[in-house]
Amino acid sequence: CSSFSEVVLMRAILNFLRHTYRAFIVDDGSKRVVFVTAEIGMISQRLRLEVLKELELKYGDLYRQENVILSGTHTHSGLAGYFQYTLFIITSKGYIKSSIQPIVNGIVKSIDVAHKNMRPGRIFVSKGEIVGSNLNRSPHSYLNNPEEERNRYKSNTDEQIVTLKFTDLDGDGMGVFSWFAVHPVSMNYTNRMVSSDNLGYASYLFEQEKNIGYLPGEGPFVAAFATANSGDVTPNTRGPYCINTGERCDYLNSSCPIGGTRMCVAFGPGNDIFDSTRIIGENIYRKAKELYGSAKQELRGSVHAAHQWVNMTDVTVQLDSTHSVKTCKPALGHSFAAGTIDGGGDLNFTQGAVEGDPFWDGIRDALLGAPSKEIQECQNPKPILFSTGEMNWPFPWHPDIVDVQIITIGSVAIVAVPGEATTMSGRRIREGVKQKNAAFTNSEVVITGLCNIYTHYITTYEEYQVQRYEGASTIYGPHTLSAYIQHFRGLARAIAEGKVGELPKGPEPPFFSNLFSLLGEPPVDRSPENTTFGDVLQQVHPVYKVRDKTFVTVEKFHNSTSTWEVVHTDASWETRFYWIKGTANQSNATVEWHIPLSAESGTYRIRHFGHYKQRVIFPVITAYEGSSHTFRVTKTLYSL
Repeated sequence: CSSFSEVVLMRAILNFLRHTYRAFIVDDGSKRVVFVTAEIGMISQRLRLEVLKELELKYGDLYRQENVILSGTHTHSGLAGYFQYTLFIITSKGYIKSSIQPIVNGIVKSIDVAHKNMRPGRIFVSKGEIVGSNLNRSPHSYLNNPEEERNRYKSNTDEQIVTLKFTDLDGDGMGVFSWFAVHPVSMNYTNRMVSSDNLGYASYLFEQEKNIGYLPGEGPFVAAFATANSGDVTPNTRGPYCINTGERCDYLNSSCPIGGTRMCVAFGPGNDIFDSTRIIGENIYRKAKELYGSAKQELRGSVHAAHQWVNMTDVTVQLDSTHSVKTCKPALGHSFAAGTIDGGGDLNFTQGAVEGDPFWDGIRDALLGAPSKEIQECQNPKPILFSTGEMNWPFPWHPDIVDVQIITIGSVAIVAVPGEATTMSGRRIREGVKQKNAAFTNSEVVITGLCNIYTHYITTYEEYQVQRYEGASTIYGPHTLSAYIQHFRGLARAIAEGKVGELPKGPEPPFFSNLFSLLGEPPVDRSPENTTFGDVLQQVHPVYKVRDKTFVTVEKFHNSTSTWEVVHTDASWETRFYWIKGTANQSNATVEWHIPLSAESGTYRIRHFGHYKQRVIFPVITAYEGSSHTFRVTKTLYSL
């Protein structure tokens, strides 16, 4: 077997609209695989198809659906508007070209940079545990799994972190890739700012330590953190309380006597959402750093990739020699509308509903039509709220065709799960890939969620019976997990037997035209009284360094050269940028710099960059900027 010293890439980190895209390419001399993490909620089918189109134009068949995995970190504070199915179009205000295009550009450019910077290297794998940084948010569902199965594990969450360390041939660090099971919802539903959340903060800390002197999103060292089987896992480790009474929420349905599910909220370990994000992110970063420093097990062998498109609405699963079951057309249950302890619904739905509600069912039937008997029987015991598999106007509401994919790097197998697998579902997928497959028996099988297309949740059959939020959101019915395991096992078998080329490609997904935005045309902007757009706040300097786009800079003055140095941008954890849409076509931007203890004494200023819209004959977009007065930062006020 050849080692990976043939070619290993690092140096692929790009910031677009303050989302970071990190690309890793590994080549064994004859085959290569690509893994990209994007700090967005999930990868949509349309986004993946758009990226693959761009890659084909640039690279031919070098980077294609078989060997490229795209994974979203699942931050809940990212862009929307990049989906082609109706449910997501409605909930994210349409298909928004100004959202999807920067994401496509960012992913493709990260691969471009990775491609150009490939060089020989080595890869090491290590794993450990992070205790106290995740909590099962549906323990009642988890307890419905067989007792003998639960007894094999010490926790109802996966506390394992798996880390890949990338170095050059001299042993100098090039990057790190880590997987940990946690929902990036430390920045909870009250947040209104773009944020990469806890996993993004772990990346930020690692890269800032390694890329000394570089701004966020720059520098040669790349640190990626992806979510694993985190479907039922929250970072809000203090658990759920009724925010109006301070009492514990009801255990079975996560609701409060007064206010229902909306009042039941889980809290993180910190004083607020920023502090909680920092604590969870630091915990993940510290353990990854420890594993990175102690990694000794080198990966050797070849890289492989296997991919299929599957019609998940019509999969027959063979349970044994005499019994088989099938998946269903997609549907969402009543408990989907209840939300979770990380953000409850506004209406009177509760988790754990196994019966419908005549009021809401009547409204559904009048507006959308009643679910067919066939889908109700298939999805049983789910009481169907939206029979999305039978709703096709103006486009299908949910996907039928889904990606399943595995890539292997030596003894590490990365399973690209197209949704959110719960703790036990992820464990069963790992076991399923290894089962009856000697080539994978000693492999480190890693679950990567939110890959290639979004299909909501994947619970076990037993968890599905309880119909909490995760079960109600398992759209292809009670045998969804079994169907995925069957297909992932088939991909692993094809890799082990060298028969990837014989795998059926499967039915190609649709690429819809005439997608539309539900956002109205932005209004023109007005300046406050006694001011004019274009007023010069500060004259230009004679020399500037090229800088990536940013809304905010914090700049330090150097007396020796009479120049300003950018020390923070809007990608920095220490800065916060609030934009509030006001009345009469006026808005307000607030910039905050939370000064870290590491800040050097000196003279600083804060600058903001933006654009305003006017209508002369046609709409005109004009750039503007603003600057604060200079101010001093000192270690003690007495120095003033």
